[in-house]
Amino acid sequence: MSVIGDYFIVFWGFLLLGLMAIGGFFMFRKFLKQLPKEDGKSLMDWERYYVDQTKHMWGEKEKLFLEELVSPVPELFRDVARQKIASKIGEVALQKEMDIISEDIIIEGYIIATPKRDHKFLRKKLKQKNIDLTPYEPFFNMSKENYNDNWQDNYKR
Repeated sequence: MSVIGDYFIVFWGFLLLGLMAIGGFFMFRKFLKQLPKEDGKSLMDWERYYVDQTKHMWGEKEKLFLEELVSPVPELFRDVARQKIASKIGEVALQKEMDIISEDIIIEGYIIATPKRDHKFLRKKLKQKNIDLTPYEPFFNMSKENYNDNWQDNYKR
């Protein structure tokens, strides 16, 4: 066998191992989200709970607004992002005892649900829609680490 054939086999082996490692990483992350926490429910259970509890609160206009906001997310991850963001929006709406999901609640929940690095896309999209960002600056100024687990406590301040 030639030297090029040997290199091809080695390259192909590393490529397959790399792809399997990437797939395994994402499968493991999903597995971790399914593990029950102290309250007996997993993160995914809570996400489904908040979405189910607030389904009736969403209007068509609000659904389209959320779709527009998640449009910069790559299509492969968009469903997961939409689920996570919609659940956080629902959680905020329930915390505030709202009857409907408003544009303000969507923006607030979106900011809380997304990491700081994604906020530039949200800012750009909101500026395109001529939405004033001033009321939302406190949420933008928080870092993901500050409101990941105990965002309610930080929110009340």
